[in-house]
Amino acid sequence: MARGLLRFCRPDTTYWIHDYHFLTLGEELRRLRVERPIGFFLHTPWPSRSAIVNVPNHRDLVQAMLAYDLIGFQTEDDVQNFADYLVSELGLRLVNNAVASEWGVSRIGAFPIGIDVDAFAARAAKSAGRHEFTRLRTSLQGAKLAIGVDRVDYSKGIENRIRAFDRMLTSQPDLKGAVSFLQIAVPSRCQISAYGHLQHDLATLVSEVNGRHSEVDWTPIRYLNKGYAQSTLVGFYRVAQVGLITPFHDGMNLVAKEYVAAQNPTDPGVLVLSEFAGAAKELDAALLVNPHDIDGMAQAIGRAWDMPLEERRARWNAMMGKLRGNTGQMWFEGFVKALTRARSVQPILVPAAPAAAALTYLPERATASIS
Repeated sequence: MARGLLRFCRPDTTYWIHDYHFLTLGEELRRLRVERPIGFFLHTPWPSRSAIVNVPNHRDLVQAMLAYDLIGFQTEDDVQNFADYLVSELGLRLVNNAVASEWGVSRIGAFPIGIDVDAFAARAAKSAGRHEFTRLRTSLQGAKLAIGVDRVDYSKGIENRIRAFDRMLTSQPDLKGAVSFLQIAVPSRCQISAYGHLQHDLATLVSEVNGRHSEVDWTPIRYLNKGYAQSTLVGFYRVAQVGLITPFHDGMNLVAKEYVAAQNPTDPGVLVLSEFAGAAKELDAALLVNPHDIDGMAQAIGRAWDMPLEERRARWNAMMGKLRGNTGQMWFEGFVKALTRARSVQPILVPAAPAAAALTYLPERATASIS
């Protein structure tokens, strides 16, 4: 891959590498004598030091990452985990989010990814009259709808989410016939046996829950094992009164942001969001849940159905303010600006310290200039 990228290496080239598949690509480019700015952004969470040290060759991986001029993460927690590793495992010292290594100086920072919120909201408003969405509303026969949209992946917490919906119906039988749950589960990595087993287990669980609660004119869970275009999903989000986004761990999860942006401002739905999704750092006005706590999730979903309009509006407005303050374009511009500054402005760094040295870590906003 590095050799393939050499064709793009010109005096004005900047490289921006994305995600864990290419953790070591920067090092390969440097070994091929590429001296242009190279940035890296990790879309998934960076684990705690106690977890990453279990990965074979973890030192080689992290040392290779220091070939990047700028290493970006979704949240400040991820930055802190990475910084903790550099200090505790590699014996390095950070000053103002900069660290020196054999490759030179690397910067680290949080750059939470956003969406084009106003454009997404406009598409959602236009979708209201489309035929497929009026069909969905009609099929509900007045029942309220919750929605989840995920890849079939063990990290997404879909099984616990279904169990929580089951638990809610058991503890609040008056909701039977009054609410439904639409889970869109997009097949993923089907050639890997663990994912194939998960897909089978989810389908079996849905059948069990539906068999336990269904009536002749009502099925509690609609499980669709296929993908949809974003133009269709935006309408589904608009119809749903509750969004269920409950991954065990997620770098950001843009579905949560898309659900909020798609809501009707005069009658918005409620977002039930895992506290372990990166989006929870911004969307803290959602109903935050622990996806391992099935009873707690069941209670939160039950609360979402009955939330007063005034509270729903207040929570939605707070979340929309956060989304408009960090759009996808702002994320892009902030990272590129920081990468340019990281390469052109070299800080004065203290020498590498022993492993027990204290960490000097100062969080920076993604859009702030680096100096």
